[in-house]
Amino acid sequence: MIDANTLMPPRANPVHIHAGAVRVFPEPVPYLLAWEMQCRLHEERLLDLQPDTVLILEHPPVYTLGRRTRLSHWGGSESALCVDGAEMHQVNRGGSVTFHGPGQIVLYPILELNRYASGPRQLVWLLEEVIIRLLNRWNISGSRIVGKPGVWIIAPEPQKIAFLGVRIERGITLHGVALNVDLDLSPFRRIRPCGLADCQVTSMAAVRQTTVSVDAVKQELARTFGTVFGLSWSTA
Repeated sequence: MIDANTLMPPRANPVHIHAGAVRVFPEPVPYLLAWEMQCRLHEERLLDLQPDTVLILEHPPVYTLGRRTRLSHWGGSESALCVDGAEMHQVNRGGSVTFHGPGQIVLYPILELNRYASGPRQLVWLLEEVIIRLLNRWNISGSRIVGKPGVWIIAPEPQKIAFLGVRIERGITLHGVALNVDLDLSPFRRIRPCGLADCQVTSMAAVRQTTVSVDAVKQELARTFGTVFGLSWSTA
């Protein structure tokens, strides 16, 4: 097992702090509605009608299948996968299948990439850094593993706590990172998260063995993202 926390140093902090907008949603947002918001913000960012914007929210239960998803990763039967009422959507992000639900926070950054990173790999590093720093605020040690994007809890055995899948279209980012805060983890047992047969999943509440405030984590996530990416927030 390789801890890759220092594998790729972050880009030097920008000389100027960029202005950005953050939208924190108190209630779960249906996946397709959130996708429509991302697409609209993406077009407006291309036209310079919007600043770099981050959405922080939860979803009702939904499975999403990324571009690398194979049938063996989710079983091939939508009715069996969604037996408890979850939705399923095929999406154009990287990565394989994952689950979103209440108690998991999803962060969608719609950013002009070259302001913050030299390319996709560095963007991934920075998004992982946001989660690692946030977890540290709750005395949780998050780590990177080479070849397995996302954030992991290493001991007593590797368990994934944050999932990452991004897309860059015409220089603007889409999709993002999902952090398990305090949720029912059983839906992950119906899939191979990220396409990994041996992928165990955990949450902040499971690691701490106590409840964790999702609203408090949302606020801290906005603050930490602003620090790592050099953004000064306005609310949108």
